Amino acid sequence: MFKNLNIVVGVTGGIAVFKAVSLVSELVKKGANVYVIMTKNAQEFVTPLTFKSISNNDVVVDMFESPDNWDNKHISLAQKADIMIIAPATFNIIGKVATGIADDFLTTTIAATKSKVVFVPAMNDNMYENKIFIRNTNILKKNSYYFIDPEIGRMACGTFGKGRYPKNEKIIQKLTEIISYNERFKGLNILITAGPTKEYIDPVRYISNRSSGKMGYSIANIANRCGANVKLISGPVNINAEVGIELVNVISANDMNSEVFKSYKNFDIIIMVAAVVDYKMENISNIKIKKENEKMTLNLIKNPDISMNLGSSKDKFLLVGFCAETNNLIENAKLKLKKKKFDMIVANDVTKEGAGFEGDTNVVTIIDCYDNLYNIEKSSKEYIAEKILNNAITLYDKLYRNPRK
Repeated sequence: MFKNLNIVVGVTGGIAVFKAVSLVSELVKKGANVYVIMTKNAQEFVTPLTFKSISNNDVVVDMFESPDNWDNKHISLAQKADIMIIAPATFNIIGKVATGIADDFLTTTIAATKSKVVFVPAMNDNMYENKIFIRNTNILKKNSYYFIDPEIGRMACGTFGKGRYPKNEKIIQKLTEIISYNERFKGLNILITAGPTKEYIDPVRYISNRSSGKMGYSIANIANRCGANVKLISGPVNINAEVGIELVNVISANDMNSEVFKSYKNFDIIIMVAAVVDYKMENISNIKIKKENEKMTLNLIKNPDISMNLGSSKDKFLLVGFCAETNNLIENAKLKLKKKKFDMIVANDVTKEGAGFEGDTNVVTIIDCYDNLYNIEKSSKEYIAEKILNNAITLYDKLYRNPRK
């Protein structure tokens, strides 16, 4: 996996610099070509000679080296890198990159590279929970930068909380996943629907549901970071798609149905996350309906069942469905899997704590066409998105990319 891979490691100032030494050592042992860039503050903890001895490569520490050695290294390293990892990543470096500051060798290299960039934050727990830091990490995540979460434990400053540099084994595992995902998803076309739809009653009222779009957008973002070509068809939400995603905004179920069927044959994997409203008005009033009677009857007719129509039109693409239930979760999910000809379905009981619509977490069960069940306990929607995509790509390889003859 790492053999002959060019990995640029950015080391910033913090007590966890000592742990970055063993990270570089492990990467070298796995066959990677490791190039280290140290900030001025990082050199207060560990000398460049330590990293040079371990990596067997010169360590870059100065933006303005002597002319006989200077060869636009921030550009050459940026181009050479297959992946960059900033470990440890301080509050300061994350803030600089998020706001577009490139005033030293490391920040200019990050700005110039087209490779994947992974941050490993390590800092005091109060700094990690700081609203400005959270804002900056969200900015970077939306622009396809990766983060490896720190661990909870005792800090060097004596406090206890989240912000400890994670074990190097965890970092290497995450790097392996990123590199592996990039290979498996590279060149794949993935279509994702997300959010609710709206069905107007009159010019000011509509029928909709509580879907926030967070789950669908999380899947789209992860797929985008993994190197897939992602098209996201979204109902009305208050979320921005990451750079690189083709976003199409729609309102109604008919709009979404039309947009899906314009190009569905061009996709390898289709993931139907959107919560499409089942019924619409038979006739939409073109003026606001006045409140005149104690009761009002709305005449509703069925909307197109987009996922059912896709299942009926199925060709060589993987079709993934979602279902939100309040009872008989597994039974209802399996019925829908079979009825709609899904290859895989993601089911969640919206009555469970931490599951459902507006929140940042979910609790799901993934069921595939081989009747395999994968339960994921309460986790962030981004983590669940990774698991969904991992199961989807494995199933796609088995069914369509490398089928048994």
